[in-house]
Amino acid sequence: MSVRIAHAVPEAAWRKSSYSTGGGGECLEVADVPGAVLVRDSKRPEEARLAIGTEAWTDFVRMAAER
Repeated sequence: MSVRIAHAVPEAAWRKSSYSTGGGGECLEVADVPGAVLVRDSKRPEEARLAIGTEAWTDFVRMAAER
């Protein structure tokens, strides 16, 4: 599913995983926007972002928590 994000996302909206060690290297950041969750690489925040539909994101988080 493709989601178009028509507005800028403020930096304050982005958050790192609670599993992030703070040492850098492998952190993803996420931001909630209407109808989607955006994902970006914390080392390259200005580059491409992945938009994932909220239902797919919920399924992903549920599956990851079960592992």
